[in-house]
Amino acid sequence: MSKVYFIGAGPGDPDLITVKGRKIVESADVIIYAGSLVNKEIIDCRKETSDLYNSATMSLEEVMEVTINALKLGKTVARVHTGDPSIFGAIREQMDILDRENLEYEVIPGVSSFVAAAASLKKELTLPDVSQTIICTRIEGRTPVPKEESLASLASHKATMAIFLSVHKIGEVVEELLKHYEKETPIAVVQKATWKDEKIVMGTLDNIEKLVKENNITKTAQILVGNFLGDKYSLSKLYDKEFTHEYRIGIKDE
Repeated sequence: MSKVYFIGAGPGDPDLITVKGRKIVESADVIIYAGSLVNKEIIDCRKETSDLYNSATMSLEEVMEVTINALKLGKTVARVHTGDPSIFGAIREQMDILDRENLEYEVIPGVSSFVAAAASLKKELTLPDVSQTIICTRIEGRTPVPKEESLASLASHKATMAIFLSVHKIGEVVEELLKHYEKETPIAVVQKATWKDEKIVMGTLDNIEKLVKENNITKTAQILVGNFLGDKYSLSKLYDKEFTHEYRIGIKDE
């Protein structure tokens, strides 16, 4: 049956696409992938007879024309996005068009770059007594950001922040964060997390701009900021021997 699958291809490592996503890529008749971001190794498993399109060179209208024509011919379409398509994936506008055409689609989640970056750093984003909130955002660029969601406004919470699509404006990012975070606050920039040429830069708000520029990082990078990058935190109640719950009742010291 003809159907579109919006697939989260993960952050870059070909093995980090889901099993479900890979199976669809392997069997799809038409593959449309975000070539500017998706590691091409991820779609190397496609069948030889599939038609391949790079959406980096296409407009929305061109993408949807290819998609709709394929569906009307009874073909399966794999629409391959980087990371998880629900975060800065621009899939809503595609799904709305498919809804108007009464055509079927399904969304398959993927590993987002912000969790891949945390994995590369070997850090936990939500530490007890440090942060229990993660804010995923971006600084304003050609795509505007609602006034209520300015970086400075969000920084006032001092939560863990994952900042997408903003490393090219690292100076502006730091300026906005310093309105609420201390200059000693740790920050990490991970370029191409999980790729073979991954690059990690760690510092503080006081020196990260210099470090990023020295390492020539201008795109395809995740910015993570917050005290979760530090070493002070409380132990989790989840594994505290004095803490009981429905699966562990009345555990005492031996």
